[in-house]
Amino acid sequence: MSPSLPDGVVPVPLSVDLVLLTVRDDQLAVLLVRRGIDPYRGRWALPGGFVRPGEDLADAAVRELAEETGLRHRPAHLEQLATYGTPGRDPRGHVVTVAFLALAPQSRAPVAGTDAAASRWAPLRDTSTAELAFDHAAILADGLERARSKIEYSAVATAFCEPEFTVADLRRIYELVWGCRLDPRNFHRKVTGTAGFLLPTGRFTTPDSGRPAELYRRGEAGVLHPAMLRPAREHPEQKRPEQS
Repeated sequence: MSPSLPDGVVPVPLSVDLVLLTVRDDQLAVLLVRRGIDPYRGRWALPGGFVRPGEDLADAAVRELAEETGLRHRPAHLEQLATYGTPGRDPRGHVVTVAFLALAPQSRAPVAGTDAAASRWAPLRDTSTAELAFDHAAILADGLERARSKIEYSAVATAFCEPEFTVADLRRIYELVWGCRLDPRNFHRKVTGTAGFLLPTGRFTTPDSGRPAELYRRGEAGVLHPAMLRPAREHPEQKRPEQS
């Protein structure tokens, strides 16, 4: 006989939501789905859904991503972001959701499925968070700030890149996530001088014009020493430029 819950304890439905970020057309973008069912039918939302009995949370996140968007490959980087359980966040009742942050290289266009009427990569600079369903605007804001801080002290910025990339490719990732321009020479010195961050492949790009650029891949370092601080943190008295 299975043990029962203590008297007065009511089971609470559990869901997962994903803040999946990528770079497309030289813009930082988030994956959104248009809801095809109530509540919030027709509103844009983060992909997600309810966890099945006995299902691992990360597995549920990957499954929902595949069912709602057709993107069936596990993202290059996936981590738990936060748990949201404020009563009233879901009109259907007291639903607790575990949000995940995912980062991926430029991916193919998503295809809507299950309870999603449509799905798309939405450039963050053009996204109206006020129109997102549930409390997804707050979740998206938390995910973006986690990504901005995470690439300061870890190598996860490379999750946005293809397996081989140039320093200029990586610098553009930092610029788009942080929303500011970076000095190319200073950035090159920092990333190539940080132990275990990048590994040279010995290969170079073959551009139609200009000088070939050296190709790198991610190294073994998980934590960066020293950290790649945002310009606003290096010089707190200066206002960070707007995203270009």
